[in-house]
Amino acid sequence: MASWNSIPLEISYEIVGWIAFASWSISFYPQLILNFRRRSVVGLNFDFVMLNLTKHSSYMIYNVCLYFSPVIQKQYFDTYGDKEMIPVAANDVAFSIHAVVMTAVTLFQIFIYERGPQKVSRLAIGIVVVVWAFAAICFFIALPTHSWLWLISIFNSIQVFMTCVKYIPQAKMNFTRKSTVGWSIGNILLDFTGGLANYLQMVIQSIDQNSWKNFYGNIGKTLLSLISIFFDILFMFQHYVLYPEKKASKSLETGEESNEPLIDSSHEHV
Repeated sequence: MASWNSIPLEISYEIVGWIAFASWSISFYPQLILNFRRRSVVGLNFDFVMLNLTKHSSYMIYNVCLYFSPVIQKQYFDTYGDKEMIPVAANDVAFSIHAVVMTAVTLFQIFIYERGPQKVSRLAIGIVVVVWAFAAICFFIALPTHSWLWLISIFNSIQVFMTCVKYIPQAKMNFTRKSTVGWSIGNILLDFTGGLANYLQMVIQSIDQNSWKNFYGNIGKTLLSLISIFFDILFMFQHYVLYPEKKASKSLETGEESNEPLIDSSHEHV
């Protein structure tokens, strides 16, 4: 296993990593607090929360297994070379575990607070069922040959796919309602900061090792940052430019709000 060549870069790597952890972890709380204060989850898309739970669960499985398992680490070094560093840091593990817990708490709020007529769509439920069924099939494929690195890479790919999909229902809901009321912008600003810091952490590691293998050795982490940044910019544009709070309030007062929560409005609710 490779070691750091530069102490300043190693320190920078740790600092930036924990900045990403703090930003991403704290990003869950503005929405939780907003829901608690309003005693309502109206404006929060339930499909987003459901898909997000699967996303973070997949990411947690990947991070925990690669970080703690000597067997999987050996398979990683056999694949990418023993001079490479494991592309998962302690902050990645801490974040993903915390994210699963906080997303579960948000899901609990959906059950206990005012939610209006919105329900989780059949499409979102179908995506979750198919994803976990696919993961189960991959487990039984990997079992005979102990292809654990391949298996956790599947979970890493799942979290990338879910990251792409999960934001779409909320973005569509904001567009349909012409409002971001009930959707915390604090969550987005912190998520954006975390995405930048996460990407910068990988850049620092690559500069120190004079190798960019960690970008495709952990392609999930790379794409997680880039996709999150893209959607965060979209949400900021919706909140500050398209549907600023005063305009959104007037729209809601005149009864223009729609309660459609779906990825595709043609799909039936359950």
